[in-house]
Amino acid sequence: MNHRTLGDSDVEVSEVGFGAWVVGTDWWGDRTRDDAIGMLHHAIEEGITYFDTGDVYGHGESEEVLGEALADYREEVTVATKVGYDFYNHPQAGHGELPKEITGEWVRSATEKSLDRLDMEYVDVLQLHNANVDEVDEDVLETLDELREEGLVRAVGWALGPSIGWLAEGDMAIEEEFDSVQLVWNLFEQEVGNHFLETIEETGSSTSLIPRVPHSSGLLNEQVTPETGHDLDDHRGFRPDAWYETGWEKIESLRFLERDGERTMGQAAIAYLLSHDPVATVTPTFHTKEDITAWAAASEVPKLTDEELARVADLYETNFGVDRDDGMDELRSSVGGEDIRAAGIDKRATSGPRNTASSD
Repeated sequence: MNHRTLGDSDVEVSEVGFGAWVVGTDWWGDRTRDDAIGMLHHAIEEGITYFDTGDVYGHGESEEVLGEALADYREEVTVATKVGYDFYNHPQAGHGELPKEITGEWVRSATEKSLDRLDMEYVDVLQLHNANVDEVDEDVLETLDELREEGLVRAVGWALGPSIGWLAEGDMAIEEEFDSVQLVWNLFEQEVGNHFLETIEETGSSTSLIPRVPHSSGLLNEQVTPETGHDLDDHRGFRPDAWYETGWEKIESLRFLERDGERTMGQAAIAYLLSHDPVATVTPTFHTKEDITAWAAASEVPKLTDEELARVADLYETNFGVDRDDGMDELRSSVGGEDIRAAGIDKRATSGPRNTASSD
């Protein structure tokens, strides 16, 4: 396993991380606490040292599981969490989004509660969870600085949700030189990731990027195929049907990324993201120990060549040769679509209600 550093901090992360949204919740399949801890320990055995959770996952349960599992490994691992949702005073209906709280006072209080659940003296990375750009004011920024100065936090990040508003948010995080920005980014969804690469280059920012959903909800690791169907009973079921159906066509044009015995499609999807220098770590959604073994190895498979990267770029420009709508032509904007238009991204600004699966 190779390692990289987040932003200007001294926080080191494994190139493949563990998204702990799969433990302490039933959004990505049901598992016992012992099963969850077993997965986390297996990840450590496979060289993973970066673990990313959030206070809202299982309303604190994910943090508690993570804290228990990592208690004997604290000095060997990097732990990130997220704050910004008020699950303390509001019930959650299904996957619906909870009310957000993004104030300096709330960030401090929520961080302290997270540390209690993790049973840790500090968290390596504290991320604002799906904060809108107008919610992160000087009070919030000052609080983040204070938490870092007090040793409660080593690095700060901003985790973006595509159903919340995220383009202006990522740009602000990069301009403010947050240590990390977490985003959905994969071979099939490149616009926002590519835009942030441009923002980093233009500003000279040291911000690192942390892609999640690298396998495009099961398409690029081929756990969702025409044979399995896409009538899913977990979090992936919120993708439109057309997304999966067009994805099955698109993936065939990417077969050149596979190398028999050296690089699977699932590993290539992660290696593609790691080919970008600002990317520090990639957090797949692990469902089993077998997933962990396979995708942790993506850190050491043959890197994508310049020729392969050029072919990927050409395919993306032509929609992989697929002349059909994938049902994903909208992008959430918190600033009335100004950020989407300014970036020249070919997406409409979402004007309807927020996606019901938006607090991931």
